[in-house]
Order: sequence, then C-alpha cells, then structure tokens
Amino acid sequence: MTPNSPVSPAEEARYAELQRQAMDLARTGESLSLQAMIEAGLPANLCDEKGQSLLMLAAYHGHADTVRMLLDHGAEVDRRNDRGQTPLGGAVFKGYLDVVKALVERGANLHADNGGGMLALDFAKMFGHDEIAAYLKEQSPD
Repeated sequence: MTPNSPVSPAEEARYAELQRQAMDLARTGESLSLQAMIEAGLPANLCDEKGQSLLMLAAYHGHADTVRMLLDHGAEVDRRNDRGQTPLGGAVFKGYLDVVKALVERGANLHADNGGGMLALDFAKMFGHDEIAAYLKEQSPD
C-alpha cells in the first residue's frame, strides 16, 4: 500500500477476485448474481486483461438474458476487445441468433469492422450461419 493509498493489498486482492468472479458469471450466464454485483458498484463495462468485457463474454458464450441485463445496466453495446472485435462479431462467430438479435435491438453497429474489414454479416456467411445472415441482411438492407 502506498502512503497515500486508501486501499490495502488485501483489499486490492479481494477486488481482483471479485472481478474474476464477475467474468466467470458472464461466461456462464448467471445473470442474477452478476446483476447483484453490478448494482453493488462493479462496473458494467468491466474488462479482463485481454479487453474482454462482461458483455463480450456473455455474448460469445450465448447468454442472451445476461446480454440484455448488462445492456440495461449501461454496458457499451459496441465495446471492442483488444483484438478489435465487438460483442456482435463474437455472437455471430459462435452462431447465437438470440444474442445477435438482443445486440442489434439495442443498437449494435452492423457495419463495425471486426477485423480485416469483416462485418458481422461477413462472419455469418463465412461460418455458414444462414439464419443469422438473413436476419442481419434484413436489418441492414443496404
């Protein structure tokens, strides 16, 4: 602890553990427990060391309810990870139509570059997610 720091090393370690727990809750879709942590003060845009936000983890692992809850609590719908990928790109890559719809309904940028100039629609086509491709095309007919 630095002389002017109000936080002890034990408190710092506890906060780091709470952050890890929150990341795990996002991965597993445990919305109620994660919501309680956010309502107690944990940032809705918390990211891990790779820039993976709670929203990205929930989207990538297919948890539409958790995605909606995080967005309700202020998570940034297009927040990118350290690789420049958005939650929408992650959900499309994995093939989760319900998550894609939840993100698009909340304003996810359909034209965001998710790496190498690839849009979410490009990912859907590349990975054979025809239903998602059709939905995205319908949402952005241009």
